[in-house]
Amino acid sequence: MFSKPVKGTLVIFSLALCTSLAHAGPCDIYSSGGTPCVAAHSTTRALYSAYSGPLYQVWRNTDSTTLDIKPVSAGGVANSAAQDAFCPGTSCLITIIYDQSGRGNHLTQAPPGAFKGPAANGYDNLANAVSAPVYLNGQKVYGVYIAAGSGYRNNKATGTAKGDQAQGMYAVFDATHYNGECCFDYGNAETNSLDTGNGHMEAIYFGNAKYWGTGAGNGPWIMADLENGLFSGYNTRNNANDPTIPSNWRFVTAIVKGTANLFCIKGADATTGTLSTYYNGQRPNAAGYNPMSKEGAIILGTGGDNSDGSVGTFYEGVMTIGYPSDAIENSVQANIVAAKYSTSGGASGTTKVTTTAAKTTSGSGACQSLYGQCGGIGWTGPTCCTSSTCTVGNAYYSQCL
Repeated sequence: MFSKPVKGTLVIFSLALCTSLAHAGPCDIYSSGGTPCVAAHSTTRALYSAYSGPLYQVWRNTDSTTLDIKPVSAGGVANSAAQDAFCPGTSCLITIIYDQSGRGNHLTQAPPGAFKGPAANGYDNLANAVSAPVYLNGQKVYGVYIAAGSGYRNNKATGTAKGDQAQGMYAVFDATHYNGECCFDYGNAETNSLDTGNGHMEAIYFGNAKYWGTGAGNGPWIMADLENGLFSGYNTRNNANDPTIPSNWRFVTAIVKGTANLFCIKGADATTGTLSTYYNGQRPNAAGYNPMSKEGAIILGTGGDNSDGSVGTFYEGVMTIGYPSDAIENSVQANIVAAKYSTSGGASGTTKVTTTAAKTTSGSGACQSLYGQCGGIGWTGPTCCTSSTCTVGNAYYSQCL
């Protein structure tokens, strides 16, 4: 039989709980709501308050050695100084994006599927490790810059939602880096890298592809990739309540969650404010989506069949088991805002980066191949392209496209 606690004990317990929540990471918040993360990926920060393991791995092309990048402290931001010291004046690629959930659902180079990538044996390209520098609370970190032909995948993930099981997902993307090709996704996909039918995926899509569904305006939109369709709501084509993401947003929080005959799309400026619901209702009005047939693999930067023509930049994201409550998601958005994503050490996060084409020069020595790096701050390699144009992504990274 439990004895009644004294008033002072309740006060101490309440203070301890508030302190714990105040320092919680996104996955701590999801766990508190009974919908734990089964995959947690980020190259910018730890997503659990106690996580101090590796966030991602970089590979150096000069000697083919690798380095794991960890947070500067448990629950903290990535130690970008370690990467900078490891990759001075040379090209480094992100080879692994580690799963922080403890399930081992790491993301590695996407294998060929119905579509083959440009790398050896049909694999997709890996992201350049220095191409997406940003700041969290004034500290420099790096995102995952997905160029066309790049992608990551895990076809043997464990603990992820399958069939019609409920799941939640969020991701923070660069709101200014997108295109209209298929498909810049993060989330649940087929385990064989092939299109196995309607309802075999449930992933977050960001971009302005118009092959299938659309929202209001010209995009970009947050939509749900459920296989053989990008969906903005119940109608298979257009749902005007799914808005074009404002052009002055530099970082966007994107949410898709689903359960039995229900899915929801939300979005927000990742630097300020609260979430808005763009759709919350029945599964799409087409065969194969109710019930769902999710397979449980995890993708980043491609479609379920390895369609890899899209572009985008990923900073952090998770997948949960169970359907998160609105209150939990609101707390996660508040946590993201508190991380203070920005494009400079003290600047507003709404600064937009302009992408322009750089002049291709002959230079000296061999020119760079398609999709290779051809310029940027600290770059000492080739500045010309053999069969394409050197295109500026940002001050740190230009690529042959």
